[in-house]
Amino acid sequence: MSVHPSGVLPRSPSRVLALLRSCHPEPTLAVTVFVSVLAVGAGRGPAGSVAVALAVLAGQLSIGWCNDAVDARRDTACGRGDKPVSTGELPRAAAAAAAGTALLLCVPLSLVCGAVAGAVHLGGVAAGWMYNLWLKHTVLSPLPYAAGFASLPAFVTLGPPASAWPAWWATTAAALLGVGAHLSNVLPDIEDDLATGVRGLPQRLHRQTCRWLAPAVMLAAVGVLVTGPPGVIGAMGWTLTAAAVVAAVAGTAVRSGARSRWPFRAAIVVAGIAVARLLPLAPDMA
Repeated sequence: MSVHPSGVLPRSPSRVLALLRSCHPEPTLAVTVFVSVLAVGAGRGPAGSVAVALAVLAGQLSIGWCNDAVDARRDTACGRGDKPVSTGELPRAAAAAAAGTALLLCVPLSLVCGAVAGAVHLGGVAAGWMYNLWLKHTVLSPLPYAAGFASLPAFVTLGPPASAWPAWWATTAAALLGVGAHLSNVLPDIEDDLATGVRGLPQRLHRQTCRWLAPAVMLAAVGVLVTGPPGVIGAMGWTLTAAAVVAAVAGTAVRSGARSRWPFRAAIVVAGIAVARLLPLAPDMA
């Protein structure tokens, strides 16, 4: 039995289970579900909403597998026991092949939702790949997250029946959610990233700054969704805002272990609250 360099004995699940664990399942599932619900609310219909869901799922899978394949050596050096490629459960080539396959599937799945809508979505997926391959090492690391998330409302509204660009508040809130997700996701790994030469914006800001900036950005997204759309802010808007504040502060600003994934889970919760606020506005999003 071989021993991983980190001293962790590699487990032997099936290749399929290893691939599923390597695709970053939490954010992949969250983004897919959120956008699918938004498509239903925007009137895309059953067939259109399923098409949107499949395209988003393929894009997110490709980004997740690409990330693990690109970061394999770094993850191994850091002893990442949660990464199947790092522990030897999944060959790096298998993750890379899965990423490429998912990306190829994403192209027709996106375009079947409409040429313009599909092109916008593919641009967002390309931003995710650019982050993995290059921009995560630079001060521009939040930009792919902002662009990728901002493309999602447009992917929904640019297809039928609306076939129009989304309102500014939908795009702005989505971009802010992306930046907040980036800051929250990096929090557990800042020291390892710095040790292996990754110096994106969060790593340059360091942990304490990111711990407070992440919830602030996420709450700014909710604030845009509450105040941006026309009309009076009702009780539901204020209730969702209060819930977002509690989730963001409890998951990110409150002290937790250095490697805790709760900041990112809190970001997913806040994103869910934002989608709950956006859902009744979806018919008017375009």
